[in-house]
Amino acid sequence: MTSVLIVEDDGDIRAMLARGLSAEGFAVDLAGGVDEALAAARERVPEAVLLDNMLPDGSGHDVCRSLREGGYPGAILFLSAKDEVGDRVDGLAVGADDYIVKPFVFDELLARLRTHLQRRRVTGEARTLVSAGRLSLDLATRQVRFGEVTARLTQREAELLAILMEQASRPVTRGDIFDRLWASQGGLSLNVVDVYVGYLRTKLADIVRAGGPSLVTVRGRGFMLDLHEAGFRQ
Repeated sequence: MTSVLIVEDDGDIRAMLARGLSAEGFAVDLAGGVDEALAAARERVPEAVLLDNMLPDGSGHDVCRSLREGGYPGAILFLSAKDEVGDRVDGLAVGADDYIVKPFVFDELLARLRTHLQRRRVTGEARTLVSAGRLSLDLATRQVRFGEVTARLTQREAELLAILMEQASRPVTRGDIFDRLWASQGGLSLNVVDVYVGYLRTKLADIVRAGGPSLVTVRGRGFMLDLHEAGFRQ
């Protein structure tokens, strides 16, 4: 039975989600704040977390960040009344898989939850290690390595890097990246790709300084992980 942790301080929303997910066959745990959520996740590691952003003892960002830094591999979906694009980008930047704006339709939430669960299961079964030249990425731990230099990525940064590594030394368009990572999330534009490329460049800075491949912009074509600059040919 798939387990889901609902972190929500509004009792009515929490009860509605618990009833709906239980009826769909999920095992549900409940939490109303940051400390309670982290304690519940330690007691029984859920396969997914539905996470309110505004909690009485802190932010959902605190929960998401703590879970990801601790190596939590499951799906995290923000549920928030904040609907600005910047709020969505910030939620994804701390490691969430999705950002759903309140009020939401339960059937849509359920469909998106199942999509993320299935994608993570398929990813986990099909591959955990991606490599390009001497650069390697462990999708399970989200650690990227070049020689002795390592960096830890968020889930979405790791997924972006994996796409670029699969197409190493070939440009990948913004549209292709967006379709693979964000098309299912309403309200976001192609600009989110540029934002995450910026995040990824920052995370890879030490690797680039050590002679590793760089993430370059190919005008009119998109982005490319350039192995040639590191002395590789494929």
